[in-house]
Amino acid sequence: MADFRILKAADSALVIEFGSTIDRKISDRVLALAETLEHAKLPGVTEVIATFRSLSINYDSLVTTGNELEQAVHAFINQSTRASGGKRIWEIPVCYEPEFAPDIEEIAKAAKLSVEEVVSLHAGTQYHVYMIGFVPGFPYMGDVPEKLRFPRRSDPRTRVPPGSVAIATSMTAVYPYESPGGWHLIGTSPVRFFDAASARGALLAPGDAVKFNPVAPAEFERIKLAVQRNDYVPDSSEIAT
Repeated sequence: MADFRILKAADSALVIEFGSTIDRKISDRVLALAETLEHAKLPGVTEVIATFRSLSINYDSLVTTGNELEQAVHAFINQSTRASGGKRIWEIPVCYEPEFAPDIEEIAKAAKLSVEEVVSLHAGTQYHVYMIGFVPGFPYMGDVPEKLRFPRRSDPRTRVPPGSVAIATSMTAVYPYESPGGWHLIGTSPVRFFDAASARGALLAPGDAVKFNPVAPAEFERIKLAVQRNDYVPDSSEIAT
């Protein structure tokens, strides 16, 4: 029995589901199939969108059919179990000082940790980018250490500042824009996570990895000014496969 299922979405999209949980092995399969389909350049396919546990294939129904794409999916789905390359590990500066992290003291108290221990746990973890969503460039990253896993806030904010580094359940993220949000804010990054004028658009991509580097307020301001001058890109390197 297949460990995935294919669902029709309206008359011009298919959804391939691999499971019902947030899991790295499932994410690897989603991203591997996304990469395979993008490289295959199947006629009529207009967009391939990866999520935590599924893949959406949008297509032009005047060029191809759902049945034809289903056959292609069955042919490609077991060719690889993880994306083959092109993914990067990023070093992202973050200031965790209380004036940059309005919820960090509350989180420390709830976790029965010091603020320094919260920073050490959060910054000491390498995160996997599962998907981009909510707003352009918003990275859903896991997996947050167990001691820092808390439900979303009971009182969501109507305005979360851009660059806010946040946690909720097993996820961490950075808000690219000012927007509403119900996650706990434990730091701020000066990095630009989405630039409509750039060819890349979103800084991060599904399958990338992220390490957060604590910086002092003075260093935060220095990097922020460099970002405003378009004179700063976070350090990154290709992930070995």
